[in-house]
Amino acid sequence: MRGRGEEQLITPAFVWITTAALAYFVAIGVLAPVLPRYVEDELGGGGVQVGLAVGAFAVSAALLRPTVGRIGDQRGRRVLVIAGALIAAVSVLGYDLAVNLPVLIGMRLLTGVGEAAIFVGAATAVQDLAPSSRRGEATSYFSIAVYGGLGIGPVLGEYVRTTWGFHPTWAVAAGLCLLAMVIAAQMPDARPVVDPDAPPATRRWLHPAAVRPGVILALSSCGYAGFGAFVPLYIKQIGLDSAGGVFLEYAVAILAVRILAARLPDRIGSVRGASIALLLQAGGLGAMAVFASAAGLYAGTLIFAMGTSLLYPSLFPLVVDRAPDSERSQAVATFTLFFDVAQGLGAFVLGAVVSIGGNERWAFAGAAALVAFGFVLLRSAGRSRYEPAPSPSW
Repeated sequence: MRGRGEEQLITPAFVWITTAALAYFVAIGVLAPVLPRYVEDELGGGGVQVGLAVGAFAVSAALLRPTVGRIGDQRGRRVLVIAGALIAAVSVLGYDLAVNLPVLIGMRLLTGVGEAAIFVGAATAVQDLAPSSRRGEATSYFSIAVYGGLGIGPVLGEYVRTTWGFHPTWAVAAGLCLLAMVIAAQMPDARPVVDPDAPPATRRWLHPAAVRPGVILALSSCGYAGFGAFVPLYIKQIGLDSAGGVFLEYAVAILAVRILAARLPDRIGSVRGASIALLLQAGGLGAMAVFASAAGLYAGTLIFAMGTSLLYPSLFPLVVDRAPDSERSQAVATFTLFFDVAQGLGAFVLGAVVSIGGNERWAFAGAAALVAFGFVLLRSAGRSRYEPAPSPSW
């Protein structure tokens, strides 16, 4: 409920944007537990090959983020979401042609093109609509679509795979991408309202407002890269038949924290919220690595999910508050570029760690160490590094 004098956040436009994002990220979640099994069971790959296939889409997504950000600032956000969803749908259907690893990697690179467009477009449009005092809350609700989809999707993906096989799973994921495209057509053609007297936007490969928060996000996101890629393989060691229950727990925890604590980052401050989130993530991943049992996996997943749920809404306002309106998509593109880098390099590096250690638990231990380093990086910066730009445009 809105307080007296508080600007409205939940509008029909906000709902259209987040619903389109939800459909897309459910599709990406559907692929999460199925792709590693496909590489291992159908293509005969090992840990490194799984990491390459899982993370390949992040390479093209990362390379295209800056260009996509400039397009969003110049031509609006809706075109990014519609085009991105269509490209993602076509690429996922192309997984049916993947009779070997190089073909699959090629299709994953195309998926990354769609990923770059849809995420930057939707995330920036939400911030365009959000009152400046409620940006953390807006990010919390929007990221329900992101992480909720990544949590709910694997449950659906595991069900489709175990019931009908790999190829129908690709069709379901592609259909969800097309649904996202249809919903995105209802979005307003959101564009930044720029002061005509303001200096022109500066074109840069990396927007400075997003670099430090982005690096912290990347270190944290390696945790999800390890979790998503290696939990489906790790469960065999602890006597579980399916990873669906683990991903369901992750999804429920994400949704609960995002809904019940949506305003927490705005109330306690972004730096404090991000610090708590990183500690929870490192603790949860550490528990998965130390306790080799179903109970250890489920307990670690709960703690890890709580931290993941809080981190993104805490870091994102640090980026948006420091970027001028005319450069907002570029800042968002830089910030999310680091997420892509983590998904690509994180899965590959942790796959190599698994190959050396000989056990998927090493992926969780390595991810916990990276998240802990993110905490050190966050706390080592002076508070002035995160303060809003001195002359904001709103």
